[in-house]
Amino acid sequence: QVQLVESGGGLVQFGGSLRLSCAASGFFLNDYNVGWFRQAPGKERDGVSYITSSGDTSYFADSVKGRFTISRDNEQNTVYLQLNSLKPEDTAVYYCARTTYSTGSVSWRSPLLYDRWGQGTQVTVSS
Repeated sequence: QVQLVESGGGLVQFGGSLRLSCAASGFFLNDYNVGWFRQAPGKERDGVSYITSSGDTSYFADSVKGRFTISRDNEQNTVYLQLNSLKPEDTAVYYCARTTYSTGSVSWRSPLLYDRWGQGTQVTVSS
């Protein structure tokens, strides 16, 4: 079965850290670029970070630059999102998604480019 499964979310205090995982099954994740998105209650789904299939290029939303990092382990068929210096405004459900499109530094944030999504993992940051 082709699927993406996120894990690693939870409740953390202001300034804390979490590492999210996006594990693929039923296909080879190294054939795809991967994006991380988040959606807070009452808000649209928003791009957080992106990494190319080879891992040589990554992008970040301005709101998380310098605090989040993205990486991938193609042998483990997994992409990671490291969340540091967390703030209450980072509270959201975080999703990973795959795409075969070669996106640019702006277009990666369009959810329409992604064809498979995980179910999401909740991140809650307390103040």
